Amino acid sequence: MEATKEHCAYCFDVLLAHLSRTGPQSRITATFDNRSKDYPLFVTWQKKSSAGDEERLRGCIGNFSPMRLDSGLREYALTSALRDTRFHPIALNEVPRLSCSVSLLTDFEDADDYMDWEVGVHGVWIEFQTPNGRKKTSTFLPEIAEEQGWSKIETIDHLLRKGGYELTITDEFRRSTKLTRYQSQKAHLSYDEYTVLRKHSRATGP
Repeated sequence: MEATKEHCAYCFDVLLAHLSRTGPQSRITATFDNRSKDYPLFVTWQKKSSAGDEERLRGCIGNFSPMRLDSGLREYALTSALRDTRFHPIALNEVPRLSCSVSLLTDFEDADDYMDWEVGVHGVWIEFQTPNGRKKTSTFLPEIAEEQGWSKIETIDHLLRKGGYELTITDEFRRSTKLTRYQSQKAHLSYDEYTVLRKHSRATGP
């Protein structure tokens, strides 16, 4: 299955129902097929700048455990919007400037080493241990390294910092990480596109 704009629209439905307090999100009916296999997934919210010329990250959280699409998207539409600790929770008045991306994760493979992946093709998930023996993990979705213009080494270093590693990063430490590579199916929908899509759905509905 490919990620679709309808998946993103469902995330908007859930977020708006929560923020406007129109009723339990569980009552929102998914219009996409739930009978396919379960997927690990991420939901990403971005917000247009005041000038409207660029989008900035507003929240991104997901799960590497396969989930049924309707319940997974419902959960992470809200978790990424309200509980990403890098940002304050999204408010209702921000919604018209938002866009939503849904990434369905596929093709997980254990890499031979920290360089065994391809920028622009693979997402990377690393596991490492801090000096006090604590296990940490960190991930970037497939598009991140390419969007940022990072090399493979720069990506790994950013992942280590994102995961909370604060000491000097040496090549020996990079080699000690365990890397899993994966791919994704991604769909993106702006709020303006969402309103058009829902208006069309109401016009053609039963």
